[in-house]
Parts: sequence; C-alpha cells; structure tokens
Amino acid sequence: MPATSVTVQQFYNGHAVELGLQLVAGAVGLKRPIREPTVNRPGLALAGFKRYFAPKRVQVIGNVETAYLRSLDPDLQKERVDELFSHPIPCMVLCRDLRPGRLFIESAEAHDVPLFTTGLITMKFINRATLTLENLFAPRGQLHGSMVDIQGIGVVIQGESGIGKSEAVLGLLERGHSLVADDVVLLQLEDGLDVMGTAKKIGRDLMEVRGIGIIDVAAMFGVGAIRREKRIDLVIMLKQWNPDDDVDRLGLEQETTDLLGQPVPRMTIPVRPGRDLANLIEIAALQTKLKQSGHNAAEAFTARLAAAMVKPL
Repeated sequence: MPATSVTVQQFYNGHAVELGLQLVAGAVGLKRPIREPTVNRPGLALAGFKRYFAPKRVQVIGNVETAYLRSLDPDLQKERVDELFSHPIPCMVLCRDLRPGRLFIESAEAHDVPLFTTGLITMKFINRATLTLENLFAPRGQLHGSMVDIQGIGVVIQGESGIGKSEAVLGLLERGHSLVADDVVLLQLEDGLDVMGTAKKIGRDLMEVRGIGIIDVAAMFGVGAIRREKRIDLVIMLKQWNPDDDVDRLGLEQETTDLLGQPVPRMTIPVRPGRDLANLIEIAALQTKLKQSGHNAAEAFTARLAAAMVKPL
C-alpha cells in the first residue's frame, strides 16, 4: 500500500546528504507529517494570496521569495513570515545557502516547524526532493520467493518449500546470471508503473541452501553475480508434476499475477526428477524478452497453422 504520510525526520535522516540538508531550527517538530509527495514555493502566500496555498507539502524558499521579503518593511516581513509558519506546514527549506536570519529562526522555534538550509540551487533541490518524496510515498510490499536477473529480465521464482528453488538459482548463477534476492523479495512501485524488486539489507548478497547453509554469493561467484535492484518482468511458479493437470502446451494464454496493482506475466513450470530447472527458467526469461520485443512464437505458429489449413489441396 502507498504511504499516506512520512515524517520530516524520515525525510531528513534518510536523505540529508543527497539533499544537502542542515537543520538550523525547530528540531522539536521533526515528527510532523509530510502528507503530499511534492514541494511548494510559498511566494504567493508571502504576498498575501493564500487561497491555493498547499500546507501539506515541504515549503521551499529561494532567491525570489527572499528578495520579495527584503522589499517589505520590517513589521510586514514579520507578519508574513509568522503567518506562513502558523500554517500546519511540515518543514521549511532555504536553498542556495541562504542565511535564515533571526526572523525565520524565531518563527520556526515558536511554531515548532523544522527549518533547514541547503547549498543546492532551488530548482535542483526541488527536483531531487520530489524524486525522494515520490520514493518514500511509493506503494510497497513483499513476495515470498527468490529473484534473479536473467539477461535483463527480472524473474521471481516461487514454489513450495523443498521444490528446488535454491538449486535452480544456483544453476542460474553458474550460467552467469545475477541474484537480486533470496527467499523474500521486497517490492516497490516506481513511477506508478514498474514493480521493482530488491533484497532485505540483512540478507543481501547471501543465500540459504538446504544442507549447506548460508553462502556468500558475491564471494563465491564474483560481484557480477549480485544485482541490487531490478524490475520484475516475470513470476515463475514451480509446481510438482501432475499428469492430470491441464497445461497450456502452446503458451497462447498469458497468465498474470497482481503485484502492487500492476499485472506481471506469470508462468507455471511442472517439476519432476530429471528436469533441468535452471535451463527451463532461463528459456522462460528469454521467451519473455522476445515477447517484450514484439515476437511471440505461439502466435506465429498458430498463424502458420491457420494459413496452412486454408490452402487448397
């Protein structure tokens, strides 16, 4: 589910370095919520027009706003700044290393509003902060299974315990593919379209292999065998072989599974002794890659078959 709000503290603690943020006042209010994943420049509000003011957003002050405030007499400056901080805004950021001055600091402290400075120019900070907030608000979830990057196709491998997921993943790593996550895949929706998969930090680069224990994939197969994050393009379900199951032999019917509200292609591969699961999963990934490029072998075959059926004897 998407986050309905994040705290200023989450925004600051996790991204202070990349955004160049320094807290100068209002530390008491760090638990204030940010309720919208974007920012606002309060120039019109400082000018007295507050009809469409957006108090749920991070407020950003640049050269334009500070130049306007300097044009006002001191009493009006204080009135406009106090009025701005009196709104339930999450925090205020002054860009371009602008010095906040006593007026901003006193008002921030009086209303418990965190006040930050950054050396970034205003538009660069707005761009970075917006991307950061969209990431913090993005829908998240998790999926039980292992994830591998096979020639650019992110594949999640699922199946009941002991069916051979780890053996399949090891076989794929030996073929030169990359591990994204073992056992649990963390999901995040990016740009409202792509479902990204990654591993939990505590188990990153590691795999559990039954009978062997924990192995360090990077140390054993090289750093090229690790991928931090990948879009999920295919979900494969490993299922015990049952001759009575109805299996689509041509592949015309594309199954999908819902991940964070997005349909993701899904395949079911029957498992029985003697089947090379790593090879089958690799072929399934390459088949998905071909479909993404516009080539569908099943549809091409049925078209040939239909053409052959209408030919005169």
